[in-house]
Amino acid sequence: MTERLAALKAGEEDPAGLRRTGIDAIGDLPWGTHFAHFYEDREGLFAVLVPFFKAGLESNEFCVWIVADPVGVEDAKKALRLAMPDFEYYLSKEQIEFIPHTEWYTKVRPFDARTVLEGWVSKYIQGLAMGCQGLRASGNTSWLNKEGWDAFIRYEREVDNVIGSYRMLALCSYSLDNCGAEELLDVVSTHPFALI
Repeated sequence: MTERLAALKAGEEDPAGLRRTGIDAIGDLPWGTHFAHFYEDREGLFAVLVPFFKAGLESNEFCVWIVADPVGVEDAKKALRLAMPDFEYYLSKEQIEFIPHTEWYTKVRPFDARTVLEGWVSKYIQGLAMGCQGLRASGNTSWLNKEGWDAFIRYEREVDNVIGSYRMLALCSYSLDNCGAEELLDVVSTHPFALI
């Protein structure tokens, strides 16, 4: 077991094709997994995303964190610095990118699923060119409003088709304040599982 953990931490492929998530509640997952996370506040967001990205960096994965309220780019960097004494090394290697949601999800108006999906594949290719094992990504959907909800849920259904074809792990974060019963059901139905 210890050798397997050491191999996963070094970014080597597990014989079963699993990657460390850094999230104790779910353990290791195969490439191509796309799952959701519901959070109440900044602390809840950081409690899942910081270990998720820490594990990705330590496993030689290219990491992309799409940030939105209640967290900004500098907040995310600060949280990872606190969790990883060697975080500056990964930052200097450009192994992690922090992108505001306005430059990723809402750069094109109205929201265009195809553009965002192509963006994920582009980031995957960028990571491979850098010598990374694959792509680890997360996007916070706190910016999403009721008018754009249906289009975004259609996008979430397409994400599995894209993510499942590549060496990617994707974690979508949803604010519980923005989700009623119908939205919760939509999120759960478009992801293999969700953490609350």
